[in-house]
Amino acid sequence: MYIFQCEDSIDGIFTGIYDAFASHYGHKNIRLSTNSHEDMCLFSEYISVRTDIDKSQKVGRTLFKRFGIDFYETICKCALADGSFKKLSMDKANAIYQTIVMAFALPEAEKVLNFLGEPCIACLFELCRQTNNEGHHYLGFLRFFELENGLLFAKIAPKNNVLPILAEHFTNRLPLENFMIYDETHKLAIIHKAGKDYLTVDASELDLTLTRQYSANEENYQKLFKTFFHSIAIEARKNPKLQSQNIPKRFWANTVELADCQ
Repeated sequence: MYIFQCEDSIDGIFTGIYDAFASHYGHKNIRLSTNSHEDMCLFSEYISVRTDIDKSQKVGRTLFKRFGIDFYETICKCALADGSFKKLSMDKANAIYQTIVMAFALPEAEKVLNFLGEPCIACLFELCRQTNNEGHHYLGFLRFFELENGLLFAKIAPKNNVLPILAEHFTNRLPLENFMIYDETHKLAIIHKAGKDYLTVDASELDLTLTRQYSANEENYQKLFKTFFHSIAIEARKNPKLQSQNIPKRFWANTVELADCQ
């Protein structure tokens, strides 16, 4: 067995797929993995994959042209998911690889996602569901703060990499605003300049002290919103358990009206 170990990212997984196909070792003899700390398998050769943007883009273009946008988006959302859950039947990179191999082997490749009985397809949909669900949550829970320089800033701590979902949504909703969304889990950020498209950047060295310098209007609006939130509450009907079901506590730290309730 040849095990291709790739970076846990879309570009890393797509590069691994490119190298796996180019190796000609035979698909039955290949497995992809994003877990560099997994237990070593006897009689297996481990191949380290170096992320290559050109290879990744070639794979992306091929998937889009051969199998359509729905297939491509499903694969990308799976790659963005947190694949560390033990209940998954296989590594997400291998699920993506096996699904693509299966798609190439079918005369009607676009129907490959209907084969939910296949372990790789079931794993693919589980991971895609994780990313979609968390992205949907953040579309409702995300809060922007206006900084002194006029930039709208938001901070999130997702399990899955939902930044691309949020970036597309808020670029369409706020096309004339300068905004930034920082993912403290993955140390990434998307930056949008008014009238332009967004950029994804490495934010591992971001100085968070600068992001707490709110404008005067922002501080006033936060006070007003907190007052409104607490004033409409009915003391006799408070139900913290139900509240935590509607908005999980891991979202509270970055939600203005609930940050003080932790």
